[in-house]
Amino acid sequence: MLAAMKDRLGRPLQDLRISLTDRCNFRCRYCMPVEVFGPGYQFLPKDEILTFDEILRVTEAALALGVQKVRLTGGEPLLRRDAAVLVGMLRGLDPDLDIAMTSNGMLLRRFAADLKEAGLSRVTVSLDAIDPGVFAKMNGVGAKVEKVLDGVQAATDHGLPVKVNSVIQRGVNEQQIVPLLQWAAKEKVIIRFIEYMDVGETNRWKTGEVVTTSALLKMVRDAGYQLQAMEEAYRGETARRWRYQSLHDGKEGAWHEMGVISSVSQPFCRDCSRLRISASGHAFTCLFAGEGRDLRPLLREGGSVELLAAELAGRWRGRDDRYSELRGEVVQTKAEMSYLGG
Repeated sequence: MLAAMKDRLGRPLQDLRISLTDRCNFRCRYCMPVEVFGPGYQFLPKDEILTFDEILRVTEAALALGVQKVRLTGGEPLLRRDAAVLVGMLRGLDPDLDIAMTSNGMLLRRFAADLKEAGLSRVTVSLDAIDPGVFAKMNGVGAKVEKVLDGVQAATDHGLPVKVNSVIQRGVNEQQIVPLLQWAAKEKVIIRFIEYMDVGETNRWKTGEVVTTSALLKMVRDAGYQLQAMEEAYRGETARRWRYQSLHDGKEGAWHEMGVISSVSQPFCRDCSRLRISASGHAFTCLFAGEGRDLRPLLREGGSVELLAAELAGRWRGRDDRYSELRGEVVQTKAEMSYLGG
């Protein structure tokens, strides 16, 4: 392994996020609004998307630079054929590697067993509402929440630890916070609420639509929950975590865990350790970046893993991104989250 890579702000490279596809079977307004990503939208052609072998080489190079966690994203990663095969290939690089996936859960019932057998460590499911009507409206295609809930059940049945992410947007689904907490407690899964962010250029983000962490915690307390702050598990953890307990359950009631990702109201740029690889093989050093370094020429012209590692190291050493800290002070074009991965 090379010396631990640090960027200009002293942040180490520890996390690699790889988008398997820019396609998704949902059209959530905060990510892929249907008026933009409609029937005529041109997604990446197959020959522009990284092959599994190319993804494996990029990952191997990143591991040499100190990466400890790999997360497969999209779009919806389970739309990529044989995603479980890729998980097995990545597992072959290191039996102790933390391999996670973020999915909308619609296809989890079908693939949970294969993903677990291939070596997936855990899965994060996006679930923005528990109410069928709110969920159908938010996903943009009328998908049924019951299918996602069934996918979560399938994952847990097969031994895959599950976390749930919920993007909260004022005027859209803030009334779902407490029902989601109740469901998560019942199902014994960790839920994390995410402040609505200005990712990409198509979601028409407005600051007034952000439910801040302080406002969200007040809603939870007002609904009769006791909260206890938890210590950070590791540097760079995106979510601030709390234990929560319903006061209606009395002193003997069970405690559960929730988190809030406060990218807007409480930016955590200074601890960000994530490098993102888009489905087309572009390396992005920030979720809010506009452009990434295209790795395909190096990959497709026979570049060695060592050369790839050197390229990634150079990108990381020059990194000084801190968009969330500068929000409102800078104007920049941002790539869509569905393209570079969440």
